[in-house]
Amino acid sequence: MKYLIPVFLLLLITGCKRNTSSTVSEAAPAPEWISLFNGKDLEGWVPKIKGELPGQDSLKTFRVNQGTIAVSYENYPEFGNRFGHLFYETPFSAYFLLVDYRFQGEQAKGGEPWAFKNSGIMFHSQSASSMLKDQNFPVSLEGQFLGGNGEDPRPTMNLCTPGTHVQMADTLFTPHCVNSTSRTFHGEEWVQAGFLVLKDSLIVHYVNGQEVLRYTKPQLGGDMAADASAEFQVQGSPLTSGYIALQSESHPLEFREIIITDLEPYFGDQEKLNEVIEGIREKTDQ
Repeated sequence: MKYLIPVFLLLLITGCKRNTSSTVSEAAPAPEWISLFNGKDLEGWVPKIKGELPGQDSLKTFRVNQGTIAVSYENYPEFGNRFGHLFYETPFSAYFLLVDYRFQGEQAKGGEPWAFKNSGIMFHSQSASSMLKDQNFPVSLEGQFLGGNGEDPRPTMNLCTPGTHVQMADTLFTPHCVNSTSRTFHGEEWVQAGFLVLKDSLIVHYVNGQEVLRYTKPQLGGDMAADASAEFQVQGSPLTSGYIALQSESHPLEFREIIITDLEPYFGDQEKLNEVIEGIREKTDQ
């Protein structure tokens, strides 16, 4: 799949405050795309299933299948609210992330009705090791993936906020989820999800290269972190970095081409950051 980053991406960076004391080198190398999935095994990834300790996945929810990471429930007698997440081992703070996903097959027995064709990417997340054994979801931001039922509109790449809040149009946004402007994908086609994440200054969601949602100032907040440890319940604490995790909510799906480019080395200098992102756009839009 062609990796698309819109021409207007540079305009999104204007929300970042320039730091004139930046130590970014004029000779800093252009960033490269890093693959987080090697296509062969789950090296670098850590599962966390509700009711199990980090690193355990007794029912083999997450597995590699013909070059994809498959989320499977074939070993589940029923889902039983065993929500799962597969964490990448390294945290990130400023980056562009691209992920291809598609829903497949039938929802697991016992899955919640709202979880039909429902999954996502958690980011700016707590680590797998910091989650409690019976915690449902990591404190994080979620780029929510939804698939259509063949009839009703159901946009994808929405935002959900387990234990967090964000600002939209300079106003604190406290509802748990907000829809994007994406169209609905009713079938089992591959969809490309994109995330521009600039610490806590700006986050933008993309679907197949088109902007569908933006917001700022992610922070801890709300009452949906009641099952997390106290350190993740400090209301208003900014989220400037964290882990990335693939979600398991009872509907089978696959992930492929999970790639990231690190913007952290350029974050202190807005002009340099603009230049680097323009270079990424030119390279990936060929």
